[in-house]
Amino acid sequence: MSTHNSEPPSPTPVPDRYAPSVVAVEPRDMSRPNTHSTWSSPVARLAVSVAHLPDSSVNALCGASAGVASGIVTCPLDVIKTRLQAQGSFRPRKYTGPARVVYKGLTGTARVIWVEDGLRGLYRGLGPMLLGYIPTWAVYMSTYDSTKNLLYPQMENKWLARTLASIAAGGCSTLVTNPIWVVKTRLMSQVSARASDEHRPPWHYKNTFDAFRKMYAKEGIASFYSGLTPALLGLTHVAIQFPLYEFLKMKFTGLEMGQTDAKTEDVHWFAIALATVLSKMTATSATYPHEVLRTRLQTQQRSPPSQSDNHVSFRGGDPQQTIRPPGTASSDGMINLPRYRGILRTCTVILQEEGWRAFYNGMGTNMVRAVPAAVTTMLTFESLKIVHQKLKNEGKRVEEDTE
Repeated sequence: MSTHNSEPPSPTPVPDRYAPSVVAVEPRDMSRPNTHSTWSSPVARLAVSVAHLPDSSVNALCGASAGVASGIVTCPLDVIKTRLQAQGSFRPRKYTGPARVVYKGLTGTARVIWVEDGLRGLYRGLGPMLLGYIPTWAVYMSTYDSTKNLLYPQMENKWLARTLASIAAGGCSTLVTNPIWVVKTRLMSQVSARASDEHRPPWHYKNTFDAFRKMYAKEGIASFYSGLTPALLGLTHVAIQFPLYEFLKMKFTGLEMGQTDAKTEDVHWFAIALATVLSKMTATSATYPHEVLRTRLQTQQRSPPSQSDNHVSFRGGDPQQTIRPPGTASSDGMINLPRYRGILRTCTVILQEEGWRAFYNGMGTNMVRAVPAAVTTMLTFESLKIVHQKLKNEGKRVEEDTE
């Protein structure tokens, strides 16, 4: 009876054995899914990887991507500009008649190219253009940013530091990519078989690699550095454009090139575009003649091949006459020299044969091409830098949460 009436054992120890306390369970159960979901997310992993990338690599990648974008958008305008700049440089030696102008302005040149070559003609040289923009802007943007950061602590004059940085970056990118731009210019100046002899260059390339192969075999390695001197003179262009762009962007937004505003998510697209347009137009107007000199030298064949069915020469093909290599005497005892030799000689020849207006051939078209190209380049570059900064901040946050 006493046993029947005794109190049953307390149920408290049983739940304590099989149900852990809430405080002990919650951190373990919550931390595991959180860590797994954080590191399994592709965006989070990308953000963590980006957070560890050096700034030079980021600037190179953003610059290359920006250059490719602008190249695709503006290739047809670049072809038109090249045709206008090279017009008059392929006349045969014996041609004494008046210079016949085939390419007239933006729409006129586009119409001629469309009739003779079709859509493909408007995209001649796209391959080497894209091949060239990748190292050009990759080298330029990374060198410009690193040189600027190196000079800033040593110079009080920020404008001078930016100018020197742009010259150094432009020199490095020009030396690296000049061979690609020579091939691009050759391909863009190449016309169809239906064009007149007066405007047909003394070569024919099937594609980019065919151009590299033939130029090396027939003209040597020096042909890839034709026009290097005026190309280096073109450093005056970037010495004006990029310091002026940064100056204008600072005035409009308070930020330097590639910088983002940590206090706001707003992107100053209009200010970036306006700064780009003003800086590009100023630099192009001030330095355009060097582009004509560079194009003339790049489209001039250094020496005709010894065994050639086309009998090419420095001044264009002449199927009725065999032209000897430069420096040798022709049948009339005259030395066979190239038409364009150096900056001063090239300027003199253009002035004598075509007048001062030839130095501005294609400038209007170049402005129509260069301004959208610059806007595309800078908007793409600044956008990618913004994306990089956001990923970098997210990567740091993810690392802090998982520690």
